[in-house]
Amino acid sequence: MWYNREIHHTMKKVRPKKNLGQHFLTDLGIARRIADTVDACPSIPVLEIGPGMGVMTQYLYTKDREFKCVEIDTESVAYLQENYPKLRGGIIGDDFLRMNLDSVFGGRQFVLTGNYPYDISSQIFFKMLDNKDLIPCCTGMIQREVALRIASNPGNKAYGILSVLIQAWYDTEYLFTVDEDVFNPPPKVKSAVIRMTRNGRTDLGCDWPLFRRIVKTVFNQRRKMLRVSLKQLPLDDNKATPEFFQQEFLTKRPEQLTHEEFVRLTNMIAEVM
Repeated sequence: MWYNREIHHTMKKVRPKKNLGQHFLTDLGIARRIADTVDACPSIPVLEIGPGMGVMTQYLYTKDREFKCVEIDTESVAYLQENYPKLRGGIIGDDFLRMNLDSVFGGRQFVLTGNYPYDISSQIFFKMLDNKDLIPCCTGMIQREVALRIASNPGNKAYGILSVLIQAWYDTEYLFTVDEDVFNPPPKVKSAVIRMTRNGRTDLGCDWPLFRRIVKTVFNQRRKMLRVSLKQLPLDDNKATPEFFQQEFLTKRPEQLTHEEFVRLTNMIAEVM
């Protein structure tokens, strides 16, 4: 387990809980590097998810900006309150996935960061997308496989739902890889640190809920041509004629489509629903 010499611990350390997907980072150098990824989005407040015993928190809350953290594990909350007395008003004992993010900083924008639990990292990023105007920047550590997916380009095996949906609104950067041996307990996979920064896009040029639905539908059958997987949608038979499905564009597979082509596809489908 990590030991932070800057703090005199009066409580026993928190036991990592398998059901919460906890893998505590033990390398302070890496913790500081991850914390410093928020510096690319200066001035605005920071919200850390899953601080655990505060290995990243100790570097985040000393930055010159407002800071809060959200932790679902009551044992970790008690530990943080004991060891970070200055943070007491900023430690939220809650489930991030159920929170109303407008209330965290009074409706102001904030940076999201953390050593994210692997089993819910995708859900965290879907929630980020639902609150994209509130979160101009998101950084942190996740499973390497998921990080590669987020930063992947069309034509790549890793390119999928997360790649398309996140890249519609965020510029993605794969920053660095983290080995298994700097955690307690060590995960079975490598980790990676990423940063996602809102691009200048305010309008996709199509209906966002339909775009999202189409992306999920076609990637759930990623080996099939679009003309096959799109038939799962509730299309109007009078409009979605056999001729419609004969269009050459619909012979593509989802991993071949750029963001712009997914916009085009969404607008095509909107006309035949």
